[in-house]
Amino acid sequence: MTVTIYDVAREAKVSMATVSRVLNGTAVVKEDTKKRVQDAIARLGYRPNAVARGLASKKTRTIGVIVPDVSAAFVAEVVRGIEDIATMYDYHIILTNSDGETDREVDLIGTMWEKQVDGIIYMTNKLSQEHISAFEAAQIPVVLCATEDLERRIPSVNIDNRQSGYDAGEYLLTRGCQTLAYVTTETGYSVLADRRGDGLARCVPAEQLNRIEIPDGRYHTALPVIKEMLSTSNIDGIIAASDELGLAAIHAAQDIGKNVPRDIKVMAFDNTRLAEMVRPEMTVIAQPMYDFGAVSMRLLTKLLKDEPVENYSVTLLHNIVERQST
Repeated sequence: MTVTIYDVAREAKVSMATVSRVLNGTAVVKEDTKKRVQDAIARLGYRPNAVARGLASKKTRTIGVIVPDVSAAFVAEVVRGIEDIATMYDYHIILTNSDGETDREVDLIGTMWEKQVDGIIYMTNKLSQEHISAFEAAQIPVVLCATEDLERRIPSVNIDNRQSGYDAGEYLLTRGCQTLAYVTTETGYSVLADRRGDGLARCVPAEQLNRIEIPDGRYHTALPVIKEMLSTSNIDGIIAASDELGLAAIHAAQDIGKNVPRDIKVMAFDNTRLAEMVRPEMTVIAQPMYDFGAVSMRLLTKLLKDEPVENYSVTLLHNIVERQST
């Protein structure tokens, strides 16, 4: 039979209100009474009903986390950061996968609201008015994680994507590259990739810069496109919008007989484990993936507890990790 709060109260010889205070920490309880309640809980194996507690307190201690691709190495590292801080503050997460589709993302925001999550941490390729309307309808705190709201309407945690693009271009130019290619997704598909492209264009003269768009940003889609590009051009430097695209660039160069880094230098964004698994190991603009998650979750706890927030748009530092591909 299910053990109830009434059973605990009877076992500990206290009122149900006292048991509730011990469980929720809502009031000071004498130490000997508190220990009696805790001992009774342990003996009976009582587990509080999260739904019932949520109905009573209007808080469920759950956080909805919406990501574009739960299988991606980048996302996995971010989620680790979210979960570690969530656990520290006694929250649980509900993780959902949107496949980067706007309609599904909007539906998931509604689903999280129906599940009565206390707040949402949200990763997406782009932020539309549909997303904003869904957040407004949900009326719960939201933090954008590794996602940029150009109008700064929603609290967010990110790097300076435009500056990171500039830094990547400057890095390859100072290493002697004359003609660069930016391998990225379609314009408008990812606000982050577009912002990095803007920064790159500020650094590299237009006549020295090519933009190669891969619709889905995937390795197998990119490989033949990059091979054809390298076979018909004098490109000697490639900047990829992700480690996966950087991997495709290295393999494409090798497939047509070019040496990386002697003939073509390659670097990418992210710094997932793929960057060190490929040969030659890949130079990257490293993003603080774990910190994205950890700082986003901490920011959300502040919003949930009405704690002072100095900066609603947090910018974390990026850096260049130099490896063999350049």
